Amino acid sequence: MKKIDEILNGVSCMAIAGHVRPDGDCIGSCLGLYQYLRDNRPEIQADVYLEDPRPEFSYLPGFSEVKTSCEEKEYDLVVLLDVSSEERIGVAAPLLAKAGKTICIDHHVTNTEYCEINHVEPDASSACEVLFGLLEEEKISEPCAEALYTGIVTDSGVFQYSSTSPHTMRVAAALMEKGVPFTRIIEDAFFKKTYVQNQIMGRTLTESIMLLDKQCIVGIVRKKVMDFYGLTPGDMDGIVIQLKNTEGVHVAIFLYELEPQVFKVSLRSDELVDVSKIAAVFGGGGHIRAAGCTMSGSPYDVINNLTLYIEKQLLAEEEEETTEEEA
Repeated sequence: MKKIDEILNGVSCMAIAGHVRPDGDCIGSCLGLYQYLRDNRPEIQADVYLEDPRPEFSYLPGFSEVKTSCEEKEYDLVVLLDVSSEERIGVAAPLLAKAGKTICIDHHVTNTEYCEINHVEPDASSACEVLFGLLEEEKISEPCAEALYTGIVTDSGVFQYSSTSPHTMRVAAALMEKGVPFTRIIEDAFFKKTYVQNQIMGRTLTESIMLLDKQCIVGIVRKKVMDFYGLTPGDMDGIVIQLKNTEGVHVAIFLYELEPQVFKVSLRSDELVDVSKIAAVFGGGGHIRAAGCTMSGSPYDVINNLTLYIEKQLLAEEEEETTEEEA
């Protein structure tokens, strides 16, 4: 697929949707496409479906029009953004069976290509970067650019993650030229935290543990602690990144309890460990340096299962370095 306009001819109604627990890239790409349609294809009736989008992104145009529950409706086209597998689709999952056509636009290396058309660029920083390449640049308005810039900023860690490329920076520059308030977006979407978010981050860092000869760090938040602070899964953002920033650490593991003995797992790594392979073992996915999954059991069971695979990769890397030195 060269441009999104290629598949819009003949479409009168369409749905745009993202993954469960939508992040900035998911919300930004969905609302970016929605705004693009409003600006350029007003004859198409479009709906956006997202699972309880977080209020810190409420500055984005179209945010108030997002549908958080699925309607019994047939669409000519359903576009999934930033969704790596069918199991990851949020509230819009029932719409796929009745859709005239389905398209997935994504950047996850673990994408299962579950739609009729799958446009996946695993080297891209974000779904928003991929989507930018599918839009007519001259037709991108400032509101659309604001949504796309939000997604790129959040998923690239403000251009610091390994997925950031020269092309990423060129896309960001093109969006800045549209007049986006880039300073405010970076502050609001990435850095700003509520008081309780800072509290739980501080507590998690204080109670974290080091494993595998201090090459791995683990942080855990139990459900009772989340309930005590009145926290939601969205409040957990940024904790795994801060854990990974610990000197000497190659892999960070962050667990928070969704329900008794069920944990959402976030993994971050440097160039020594491919966490997407580890997440895939447990039914998850993501990127080489950032991935996640959901696991059941006690925290000790979950950590032991994860560190087994982490240790294998670290040992393999050590053996390879030893072989190179001896050669």
